[in-house]
Amino acid sequence: MKQALFRWFDSDVGHSFRTSPMAILAASIAAICVFCAVFAGFVAPHNPFDLTTLELSDARKPPAWAAEGSSKYLLGTDDQGRDILSALMYGARISLVVGVVSVLLSMLIGVGLGLLAGFRGGWIDAFLMRLCDVMLSFPAILVALLIAGVGRAMFPNAHDTVAFGVLIVAITLTGWVQYARTVRGSTLVERNKEYVQAARVTGVAPLRIMFRHVMPNVMGPVLVLATIHVATAIITEATLSFLGVGVPPTSPSLGTLIRVGNDYLFSGEWWITVWPGVMLVLIALSVNLLGDWLRDALNPRLR
Repeated sequence: MKQALFRWFDSDVGHSFRTSPMAILAASIAAICVFCAVFAGFVAPHNPFDLTTLELSDARKPPAWAAEGSSKYLLGTDDQGRDILSALMYGARISLVVGVVSVLLSMLIGVGLGLLAGFRGGWIDAFLMRLCDVMLSFPAILVALLIAGVGRAMFPNAHDTVAFGVLIVAITLTGWVQYARTVRGSTLVERNKEYVQAARVTGVAPLRIMFRHVMPNVMGPVLVLATIHVATAIITEATLSFLGVGVPPTSPSLGTLIRVGNDYLFSGEWWITVWPGVMLVLIALSVNLLGDWLRDALNPRLR
Protein backbone atom coordinates (compact mmCIF):
# COMPACT_ATOMS: atom_id res chain seq x y z
CA MET A 1 0.00 0.00 0.00
CA LYS A 2 2.78 2.41 0.94
CA GLN A 3 4.79 1.52 -2.17
CA ALA A 4 1.76 2.08 -4.39
CA LEU A 5 1.26 5.49 -2.80
CA PHE A 6 4.90 6.42 -3.42
CA ARG A 7 4.64 5.25 -7.04
CA TRP A 8 1.55 7.40 -7.51
CA PHE A 9 3.33 10.47 -6.13
CA ASP A 10 6.23 9.83 -8.51
CA SER A 11 3.93 9.43 -11.53
CA ASP A 12 2.90 12.19 -13.93
CA VAL A 13 -0.52 12.46 -12.25
CA GLY A 14 1.08 12.71 -8.80
CA HIS A 15 3.45 15.41 -10.00
CA SER A 16 0.54 17.31 -11.53
CA PHE A 17 -1.29 17.12 -8.19
CA ARG A 18 1.70 18.31 -6.16
CA THR A 19 2.27 21.29 -8.43
CA SER A 20 -1.38 22.40 -8.53
CA PRO A 21 -2.37 24.55 -5.51
CA MET A 22 -6.01 24.53 -6.64
CA ALA A 23 -6.10 20.71 -6.73
CA ILE A 24 -4.52 20.50 -3.28
CA LEU A 25 -6.99 23.03 -1.85
CA ALA A 26 -9.98 21.27 -3.46
CA ALA A 27 -8.77 17.86 -2.26
CA SER A 28 -8.29 19.21 1.28
CA ILE A 29 -11.81 20.68 1.40
CA ALA A 30 -13.34 17.51 -0.05
CA ALA A 31 -11.37 15.32 2.38
CA ILE A 32 -12.51 17.38 5.39
CA CYS A 33 -16.16 17.25 4.27
CA VAL A 34 -16.00 13.49 3.62
CA PHE A 35 -14.24 12.84 6.93
CA CYS A 36 -16.81 14.83 8.91
CA ALA A 37 -19.66 13.07 7.06
CA VAL A 38 -18.30 9.52 7.46
CA PHE A 39 -17.33 9.96 11.10
CA ALA A 40 -20.22 12.23 12.06
CA GLY A 41 -21.08 10.00 15.00
CA PHE A 42 -17.66 10.74 16.55
CA VAL A 43 -16.96 14.27 15.29
CA ALA A 44 -20.36 15.94 15.65
CA PRO A 45 -20.87 17.65 19.03
CA HIS A 46 -24.52 16.54 19.17
CA ASN A 47 -26.77 13.88 17.68
CA PRO A 48 -29.47 15.90 15.87
CA PHE A 49 -31.64 12.80 15.37
CA ASP A 50 -31.79 11.84 19.06
CA LEU A 51 -35.17 13.26 20.09
CA THR A 52 -34.41 12.81 23.78
CA THR A 53 -31.62 15.40 23.62
CA LEU A 54 -33.57 18.09 21.74
CA GLU A 55 -34.87 21.08 23.65
CA LEU A 56 -37.52 23.25 22.00
CA SER A 57 -36.41 26.17 24.16
CA ASP A 58 -33.14 26.16 22.18
CA ALA A 59 -34.92 26.41 18.81
CA ARG A 60 -33.73 29.05 16.32
CA LYS A 61 -30.75 30.16 18.38
CA PRO A 62 -28.30 32.27 16.36
CA PRO A 63 -24.62 31.33 15.91
CA ALA A 64 -22.33 31.49 18.93
CA TRP A 65 -20.81 34.87 17.99
CA ALA A 66 -24.22 36.58 17.83
CA ALA A 67 -25.69 38.49 20.78
CA GLU A 68 -28.17 35.76 21.75
CA GLY A 69 -25.97 32.88 20.67
CA SER A 70 -24.68 30.05 22.82
CA SER A 71 -21.25 28.42 22.80
CA LYS A 72 -23.09 25.09 22.98
CA TYR A 73 -24.28 25.58 19.39
CA LEU A 74 -21.47 27.00 17.28
CA LEU A 75 -23.55 27.61 14.12
CA GLY A 76 -26.91 27.99 15.86
CA THR A 77 -29.95 25.74 15.89
CA ASP A 78 -32.90 25.07 13.61
CA ASP A 79 -36.64 25.23 14.27
CA GLN A 80 -36.55 21.98 16.30
CA GLY A 81 -33.57 22.89 18.44
CA ARG A 82 -31.12 20.72 16.48
CA ASP A 83 -27.50 21.83 16.36
CA ILE A 84 -26.84 23.12 12.82
CA LEU A 85 -23.19 22.00 12.81
CA SER A 86 -24.12 18.45 13.75
CA ALA A 87 -27.03 18.41 11.30
CA LEU A 88 -24.63 19.47 8.52
CA MET A 89 -22.33 16.52 9.21
CA TYR A 90 -25.15 13.98 9.32
CA GLY A 91 -26.89 15.58 6.34
CA ALA A 92 -23.69 15.57 4.27
CA ARG A 93 -23.33 11.85 4.99
CA ILE A 94 -26.74 11.18 3.45
CA SER A 95 -26.07 13.42 0.45
CA LEU A 96 -22.68 11.78 -0.20
CA VAL A 97 -24.07 8.25 0.08
CA VAL A 98 -26.89 9.00 -2.35
CA GLY A 99 -24.53 10.79 -4.74
CA VAL A 100 -21.75 8.18 -4.73
CA VAL A 101 -24.07 5.15 -4.98
CA SER A 102 -26.07 6.69 -7.83
CA VAL A 103 -22.84 7.53 -9.70
CA LEU A 104 -21.52 3.99 -9.27
CA LEU A 105 -24.77 2.54 -10.60
CA SER A 106 -24.78 5.03 -13.49
CA MET A 107 -21.21 4.01 -14.34
CA LEU A 108 -22.11 0.32 -14.21
CA ILE A 109 -25.06 0.74 -16.57
CA GLY A 110 -23.52 3.37 -18.84
CA VAL A 111 -20.12 1.70 -19.29
CA GLY A 112 -21.73 -1.68 -20.02
CA LEU A 113 -24.19 -0.31 -22.57
CA GLY A 114 -21.56 1.97 -24.12
CA LEU A 115 -19.15 -0.93 -24.61
CA LEU A 116 -21.91 -3.04 -26.12
CA ALA A 117 -23.05 -0.28 -28.49
CA GLY A 118 -19.56 0.67 -29.63
CA PHE A 119 -18.18 -2.84 -29.98
CA ARG A 120 -21.15 -4.61 -31.56
CA GLY A 121 -22.55 -1.74 -33.63
CA GLY A 122 -25.51 -2.38 -35.92
CA TRP A 123 -29.06 -2.20 -34.63
CA ILE A 124 -27.91 -2.48 -31.01
CA ASP A 125 -25.86 0.69 -31.39
CA ALA A 126 -28.68 2.49 -33.20
CA PHE A 127 -31.27 1.51 -30.58
CA LEU A 128 -29.14 2.47 -27.57
CA MET A 129 -28.11 5.81 -29.08
CA ARG A 130 -31.73 6.69 -29.93
CA LEU A 131 -32.62 5.82 -26.33
CA CYS A 132 -29.85 8.16 -25.16
CA ASP A 133 -31.22 10.90 -27.45
CA VAL A 134 -34.68 10.47 -25.91
CA MET A 135 -33.26 10.69 -22.38
CA LEU A 136 -31.22 13.78 -23.24
CA SER A 137 -34.24 15.53 -24.76
CA PHE A 138 -35.75 15.93 -21.29
CA PRO A 139 -34.15 17.89 -18.44
CA ALA A 140 -32.53 15.48 -16.01
CA ILE A 141 -34.15 17.08 -12.96
CA LEU A 142 -37.64 16.67 -14.46
CA VAL A 143 -37.02 12.99 -15.21
CA ALA A 144 -35.69 12.44 -11.69
CA LEU A 145 -38.65 14.36 -10.26
CA LEU A 146 -41.08 12.18 -12.24
CA ILE A 147 -39.43 8.92 -11.19
CA ALA A 148 -39.19 9.97 -7.55
CA GLY A 149 -42.83 11.15 -7.55
CA VAL A 150 -44.09 7.92 -9.12
CA GLY A 151 -42.03 5.87 -6.68
CA ARG A 152 -43.43 7.71 -3.70
CA ALA A 153 -46.97 7.33 -5.05
CA MET A 154 -46.47 3.58 -5.46
CA PHE A 155 -44.99 3.19 -1.97
CA PRO A 156 -46.73 5.85 0.16
CA ASN A 157 -46.03 4.11 3.47
CA ALA A 158 -42.65 2.73 2.52
CA HIS A 159 -39.73 2.49 4.89
CA ASP A 160 -36.95 5.06 4.71
CA THR A 161 -34.74 2.51 2.95
CA VAL A 162 -37.22 2.26 0.07
CA ALA A 163 -37.35 6.06 -0.17
CA PHE A 164 -33.57 6.17 -0.45
CA GLY A 165 -33.71 3.45 -3.10
CA VAL A 166 -36.26 5.37 -5.16
CA LEU A 167 -34.12 8.51 -4.98
CA ILE A 168 -30.97 6.64 -6.04
CA VAL A 169 -32.81 4.99 -8.96
CA ALA A 170 -34.18 8.37 -10.07
CA ILE A 171 -30.69 9.90 -10.19
CA THR A 172 -29.17 6.78 -11.76
CA LEU A 173 -31.64 6.64 -14.64
CA THR A 174 -30.82 10.23 -15.58
CA GLY A 175 -27.04 9.86 -15.29
CA TRP A 176 -26.09 6.73 -17.22
CA VAL A 177 -26.52 8.40 -20.63
CA GLN A 178 -23.33 10.48 -20.42
CA TYR A 179 -21.26 7.39 -19.60
CA ALA A 180 -22.81 5.37 -22.41
CA ARG A 181 -22.14 8.03 -25.05
CA THR A 182 -18.60 8.66 -23.81
CA VAL A 183 -17.65 4.98 -23.70
CA ARG A 184 -19.34 4.28 -27.02
CA GLY A 185 -17.30 6.98 -28.77
CA SER A 186 -14.02 5.73 -27.26
CA THR A 187 -14.90 2.10 -28.08
CA LEU A 188 -15.51 2.95 -31.73
CA VAL A 189 -11.89 4.14 -31.88
CA GLU A 190 -10.39 1.28 -29.87
CA ARG A 191 -12.14 -1.60 -31.63
CA ASN A 192 -10.24 -0.96 -34.87
CA LYS A 193 -6.80 -0.90 -33.28
CA GLU A 194 -4.24 -3.64 -33.76
CA TYR A 195 -4.42 -5.15 -30.26
CA VAL A 196 -8.16 -5.79 -30.68
CA GLN A 197 -7.62 -7.33 -34.13
CA ALA A 198 -4.86 -9.53 -32.70
CA ALA A 199 -7.14 -10.70 -29.90
CA ARG A 200 -9.85 -11.59 -32.44
CA VAL A 201 -7.38 -13.53 -34.60
CA THR A 202 -6.22 -15.59 -31.61
CA GLY A 203 -9.83 -16.58 -30.88
CA VAL A 204 -10.51 -14.50 -27.77
CA ALA A 205 -14.24 -14.28 -26.98
CA PRO A 206 -15.91 -10.92 -27.77
CA LEU A 207 -16.97 -10.37 -24.15
CA ARG A 208 -13.42 -10.97 -22.96
CA ILE A 209 -12.11 -8.51 -25.54
CA MET A 210 -14.64 -5.90 -24.44
CA PHE A 211 -14.00 -6.10 -20.71
CA ARG A 212 -10.38 -7.27 -20.59
CA HIS A 213 -8.83 -5.30 -23.46
CA VAL A 214 -11.08 -2.42 -24.53
CA MET A 215 -12.59 -1.27 -21.22
CA PRO A 216 -9.28 -0.40 -19.45
CA ASN A 217 -8.39 1.88 -22.37
CA VAL A 218 -11.66 3.84 -22.27
CA MET A 219 -11.88 4.38 -18.51
CA GLY A 220 -9.85 7.60 -18.43
CA PRO A 221 -12.68 9.88 -19.61
CA VAL A 222 -15.11 7.87 -17.48
CA LEU A 223 -13.17 8.62 -14.28
CA VAL A 224 -13.16 12.32 -15.06
CA LEU A 225 -16.88 12.25 -15.85
CA ALA A 226 -17.64 10.29 -12.67
CA THR A 227 -15.75 12.79 -10.50
CA ILE A 228 -17.76 15.69 -11.89
CA HIS A 229 -20.98 13.65 -11.84
CA VAL A 230 -20.67 13.11 -8.08
CA ALA A 231 -21.17 16.83 -7.55
CA THR A 232 -24.06 16.86 -10.03
CA ALA A 233 -25.73 13.90 -8.28
CA ILE A 234 -25.40 15.60 -4.88
CA ILE A 235 -26.96 18.78 -6.25
CA THR A 236 -29.76 16.75 -7.90
CA GLU A 237 -30.45 15.01 -4.59
CA ALA A 238 -30.50 18.38 -2.82
CA THR A 239 -32.89 19.75 -5.44
CA LEU A 240 -35.28 16.82 -5.10
CA SER A 241 -35.14 17.03 -1.31
CA PHE A 242 -35.76 20.78 -1.49
CA LEU A 243 -38.85 20.08 -3.62
CA GLY A 244 -40.09 17.55 -1.07
CA VAL A 245 -39.60 14.31 -3.03
CA GLY A 246 -36.11 13.42 -1.83
CA VAL A 247 -35.00 11.76 1.37
CA PRO A 248 -37.56 11.52 4.19
CA PRO A 249 -37.73 14.35 6.77
CA THR A 250 -36.71 11.94 9.52
CA SER A 251 -33.27 11.65 7.90
CA PRO A 252 -32.70 15.10 6.43
CA SER A 253 -30.00 15.68 3.85
CA LEU A 254 -28.50 19.05 2.93
CA GLY A 255 -31.38 19.70 0.53
CA THR A 256 -33.97 19.01 3.24
CA LEU A 257 -32.14 21.31 5.67
CA ILE A 258 -32.13 24.08 3.07
CA ARG A 259 -35.86 23.61 2.45
CA VAL A 260 -36.63 23.78 6.18
CA GLY A 261 -34.49 26.87 6.63
CA ASN A 262 -36.05 28.58 3.62
CA ASP A 263 -39.25 29.07 5.64
CA TYR A 264 -37.32 31.18 8.16
CA LEU A 265 -35.00 33.01 5.77
CA PHE A 266 -37.01 36.24 5.69
CA SER A 267 -37.84 36.20 9.39
CA GLY A 268 -34.25 36.76 10.47
CA GLU A 269 -33.09 33.17 11.09
CA TRP A 270 -30.74 33.17 8.09
CA TRP A 271 -28.32 30.63 9.57
CA ILE A 272 -30.83 27.76 9.26
CA THR A 273 -30.61 27.79 5.45
CA VAL A 274 -27.30 29.58 4.78
CA TRP A 275 -24.98 27.06 6.47
CA PRO A 276 -26.44 23.99 4.66
CA GLY A 277 -26.16 25.99 1.43
CA VAL A 278 -22.52 26.81 2.13
CA MET A 279 -21.80 23.14 2.89
CA LEU A 280 -23.44 22.07 -0.37
CA VAL A 281 -21.45 24.65 -2.35
CA LEU A 282 -18.16 23.59 -0.74
CA ILE A 283 -18.71 19.91 -1.55
CA ALA A 284 -19.89 20.53 -5.12
CA LEU A 285 -17.19 23.11 -5.89
CA SER A 286 -14.32 21.04 -4.49
CA VAL A 287 -15.41 17.92 -6.38
CA ASN A 288 -15.82 19.90 -9.61
CA LEU A 289 -12.36 21.43 -9.23
CA LEU A 290 -10.90 17.96 -8.66
CA GLY A 291 -12.66 16.77 -11.80
CA ASP A 292 -11.20 19.65 -13.80
CA TRP A 293 -7.71 18.90 -12.50
CA LEU A 294 -8.09 15.17 -13.24
CA ARG A 295 -9.22 15.95 -16.79
CA ASP A 296 -6.10 18.02 -17.40
CA ALA A 297 -3.81 15.55 -15.63
CA LEU A 298 -5.00 12.61 -17.76
CA ASN A 299 -4.74 14.58 -21.00
CA PRO A 300 -1.34 13.73 -22.56
CA ARG A 301 -1.44 16.85 -24.73
CA LEU A 302 -1.29 19.09 -21.63
CA ARG A 303 1.68 17.37 -20.00
